[in-house]
Amino acid sequence: MTKPAKDARRDGPIDLRGLTLDEIEKVLAKLGEPRYRADQVAAWVFQRGVRTFDEMTDLPLTLREKLAGDFKLAGAEVVRRESSAIDGTEKFLLEYGDGSAVEAVILRDSGRTTGCISTQIGCRFGCSFCATGAMGFVRNLTAGEIVEQILALRRSVDPERVSNLVFMGMGEPLDNYDETLKAIRIANAPWGLGIGARKMTVSTAGIVPGIRRLAQEDLQLNLAVSLNSPKQRLRSQIMPIAERYSLNELMDALGDYARTTGRHVTLEYLLLKDINDSPEMAGMLADLARKLPCKVNLICYNETEKSAYAPPSDKTVERFLALLRTRCPTVVRRVSRGSDIAAGCGQLAVPKKRSR
Repeated sequence: MTKPAKDARRDGPIDLRGLTLDEIEKVLAKLGEPRYRADQVAAWVFQRGVRTFDEMTDLPLTLREKLAGDFKLAGAEVVRRESSAIDGTEKFLLEYGDGSAVEAVILRDSGRTTGCISTQIGCRFGCSFCATGAMGFVRNLTAGEIVEQILALRRSVDPERVSNLVFMGMGEPLDNYDETLKAIRIANAPWGLGIGARKMTVSTAGIVPGIRRLAQEDLQLNLAVSLNSPKQRLRSQIMPIAERYSLNELMDALGDYARTTGRHVTLEYLLLKDINDSPEMAGMLADLARKLPCKVNLICYNETEKSAYAPPSDKTVERFLALLRTRCPTVVRRVSRGSDIAAGCGQLAVPKKRSR
């Protein structure tokens, strides 16, 4: 099992952004309020995304004052916004009330507007190709902070609608399991953000207990796994988590996940020049993929500061793709978006002075 990560900050007033409708109802019942007030509060908090209690104008002034005294609304300010000149991807630096910050991304493709959401400040798994891993681990985000991140993106692109969510920004979602899943349930709920579970993807580096737990959640989520090598030894070298959870354990867990949920999984494969892009690797990857109901996403490496790797040539990628497709049912070459503003896969990070 993974060692529990450091808790997010919980001192002080309770954050309404991180409460379910049932929890809001219980809170208000203790204040002597009728049941329908919970629906009103949830609508203001999640659907309208208000930032102060004064904006909840259909609540009595006395109730607003009680809420303001005992509760809070997680706030995240956009302190930097960058837009890709190549594909319109946008990257946001969001700062929370304690001064800590995360990066989040808006991706636009085929009529979809997708929010790429962070679940931790930093990451403690140290994948060698990832800028977030190079930051080290600072802290988990609370469910309320994750929900506020989505709301902040929604405010920023309004009237455009954030239709999809991918939890593959900064951090490892399954290392912050409880808070991430609570945020997902709030995002999914009709009284919450109303985003369908099938429009949400959770990405993991391969935390096997978390995958098995996620399979029991009765949610039609998409699951993506950073595989990156079909060889155990090489995978351990580039992804230290593979030393804890072997490739065999991971594949068994993914097979069980697919059988339990009836959902295909996605195998993410980051191509690194002269490391994992050989014809031999393509054949081994195909053999693994054929054991699962899955699709394979091929992604070219996005270079980062102090990068130890390089992306392969287009010729190498096309050769790898062609070999894989001869033996594997569904393979997609995923176009990396936002790489010119360091918003691509593995490029998200914040300066230490902002990550505290």
